Order: sequence, then C-alpha cells, then structure tokens
Amino acid sequence: MDRPHPTPSPGPSALSLRGLVKAFDGKLAVNGISLEVPTGSFYGLVGPNGAGKTTTLSMATGLLRPDAGSAAVLGVDVWADPLAAKRLLGVLPDGVRLFDRLSGEQLLTYSGLLRGLDRATVAQRTRDLLEAFDLAADARTLVVDYSAGMTKKIALAASLVHAPKVLVLDEPFESVDPVSAASIRAILSGFVRSGGTVVVSSHVMDLVQRMCDHVAVVAQGRVLAAGTVDGVRAGASLEERFVELVGGPGRTEGLTWLHT
Repeated sequence: MDRPHPTPSPGPSALSLRGLVKAFDGKLAVNGISLEVPTGSFYGLVGPNGAGKTTTLSMATGLLRPDAGSAAVLGVDVWADPLAAKRLLGVLPDGVRLFDRLSGEQLLTYSGLLRGLDRATVAQRTRDLLEAFDLAADARTLVVDYSAGMTKKIALAASLVHAPKVLVLDEPFESVDPVSAASIRAILSGFVRSGGTVVVSSHVMDLVQRMCDHVAVVAQGRVLAAGTVDGVRAGASLEERFVELVGGPGRTEGLTWLHT
C-alpha cells in the first residue's frame, strides 16, 4: 500500500469546480459537476468511458471553456485570470500533442523557457527530470522516435519543469510499462508529501485505491460519489463500489456460439 498520508493545508482548495457544464452538439458531456480537491491530496477521478472525465479536467485547467460554472486553482479563477492560474498548474492532457521533432532534452528546455525560467535553472531541471524518468540515455533522441511509454514520461516531465503547485494528469499511466509506472508513482507520491496536489484520472481501480487518498466517481457527466477513498468504498474494494454505483456489466448470456 503506497498511498500517501497528507496533512490537509488551511486555505483555499487546490482545485475547486462548481457547477461545470459542457455540451457538444446539444448532448451534455458534463452536467453540473462540482468538486473540492483538498490542498496536499492525491485525488483520483474515475469513471467509465464517456463519463466526462477528460472534458471536466479540460475545463478545470483552462483547455476548454465551460458553458456554465467555474473552476479555481488555489483560489485563482481559471477563466478570469488564466495566466495566474496556469502558473500554478502542471497539466498532462489526454492525447497530448508534443513538438515531437525536438529531442527530449530540447522539449524540456523549451517548456522551461516558455514558463519564464532562466537558462541555468532550466538546464539543471532538465537534467534532473531526464534522470528521474530514466530518459537520460535518450535525451538527444527525437520525441517522434520515442515509444508510447517514453512519450508519456517526457510529457509528464514537461508538466513538472516549472515546479507547479497542482498537477492534473489525464490517464498518466496509459501505455506505461510496470517499471516506469512504479517510478512515476514514486515521483508523484514525493510531490504530494512535499505539499503539492495531484489529480489523476484513471480506469485502473486498484491503482487509484493504492495511490490516492481521495476519489470521485463520475458517470454520465455527474458526480456519483466523492470523498476519501475509504469513505467512498465503504468497506468494499473501490472496484466493487464503482460497479455498484455505475452499474454492473452488460448481459452476457446468449453467446453460446462462443462456447466449445
């Protein structure tokens, strides 16, 4: 069990979502989601495909304008003061597009300079991040030639280079091998222990149950349950509680032609 045990900090929530709404072609993807993510927490957002997780996180981080509602990072309104809010955020979006004709080293350098860091600081942090994510040997390899897992790691490293207060990560472990996943978990847990806040979306219930101290279950654009992991799972496993809230598997009878 590698779940951190943060001590909640006084002051505003790390991430405050109030009544977020978003529709596409008249169909509601997010229907009034409200969440309070405590400062210093490791917060998991779980839900089936199409639940509205990615849309919610995109609105929370200034990547997608909501039709209604508000989002704030440590008390800073994401849409009223986007530059100030984004200084506090490190974001790994779903399906992130990178400047993949840069090497890994160049990409981190560019990301740091874009954030206003001086060259000496950027150079040191780039070296540190490449080592931490086991990418030092591939520092001068073009990102376009990285594997899917390496691409995920360099994108996560780029989200950390400016030392954000809040990390919002959409499926950070997708396409990542078990060894790299363990390394990423250790880095994120250390970030939380040092006072940072991590918000992750994931389909892997066991991973969320082990890593996170808070969780929200989302389906059909609504929050079905939110709170501490132990409170939400209510004595069952998180996966069992998730299935109970969202609905069990579909009908599987009648596939007799599959049986031998």
